[in-house]
Amino acid sequence: MASGPRIVAELGRPETPDETAARKAESSRVYRSSQTFRNLIAALIATVAVVAVVYFGVPRGTPPAPEPVDVSAAASVVSSDRGRTVVEPEVPASWRANAARVEDGAWTVVYAPPKGFVRIAQGFDAAEDWPTTLLGGYAPTGTTTVDGITWDVYDLPGDAGIRYALVTDAGADTVAVYGSMSAETAKAAAAGLADQIRTLREETP
Repeated sequence: MASGPRIVAELGRPETPDETAARKAESSRVYRSSQTFRNLIAALIATVAVVAVVYFGVPRGTPPAPEPVDVSAAASVVSSDRGRTVVEPEVPASWRANAARVEDGAWTVVYAPPKGFVRIAQGFDAAEDWPTTLLGGYAPTGTTTVDGITWDVYDLPGDAGIRYALVTDAGADTVAVYGSMSAETAKAAAAGLADQIRTLREETP
């Protein structure tokens, strides 16, 4: 025996053809929407997987440290070009030389000790106010003697990264040791300059 049209519980009667078409259309819409959402999630997972492979798969390693500067070779060139003696600081072997060149009329060597940095500058025929200009306008706060050489001491507040400085005359020139460092580190650099400063003083008439 053939069954009659299906009774829809919500309606209490059989669906009309329009209602059947509308129900099927809504089911299709819901299905397509769910498929779109699933595709979006799948694409997102695939993207994250690719990024993870790139991030973790590419070797990163620490870039190699730059080669230390040959201070002696640079000093020889400057001395020959200028026709004058330039200092070659004698510093602990653990200090890396990062620069050695003439800057603003001064032979300048930059070292990286275990902590901070040290700049050693030889101002050629430097004016009396050269140290004040070099050190941001500050005046000396005292003096100290290192290996027979008397130095003006600049105990600075740390502006522009300079915390401590030592300055002395070297004949016609002026030598400054300054940077972000302790007094002990500055004195170690000054001790390595003592003999050369005496030589520069003796060379000046």
